[in-house]
Amino acid sequence: MKAEVFLPEDYRPAEDEPFMNERQLEYFRRKLIALKTELLDESKSTIEGLQDGTRNIPDVADRASEETDRALELRIRDRQRKLVAKIDAALRRIEEGEYGYCQETGEPISLKRLDARPTTTLSLEAQERHERREKVHRDD
Repeated sequence: MKAEVFLPEDYRPAEDEPFMNERQLEYFRRKLIALKTELLDESKSTIEGLQDGTRNIPDVADRASEETDRALELRIRDRQRKLVAKIDAALRRIEEGEYGYCQETGEPISLKRLDARPTTTLSLEAQERHERREKVHRDD
């Protein structure tokens, strides 16, 4: 078991400290766990809402509207489920000492990018290359 890392409440990772030091790793670990908790809580309330929402609505337009809302809610939940899997993968990378490094180039990912998208696995440059390749293949 690792020792608890002290992290001041107002701590933000800074470029002038060693990259992915214990404090930065703890900061991102806590950020990822908070995001996962939030998503799982929202998911629970959705499931409860969907279970409660299985009522018989006589008006066809109202029923269609309700079914559309439910389908949208399920699509959102599916995206969030995929995000939870990405969060779990990021937490594993923290444990394995690989977090914060681009999986394509091995270079450090900018702290600003990690703070905005803590599940990212690519540096901005690698992500842009990836998107350009995708666009080329989509246009075929």
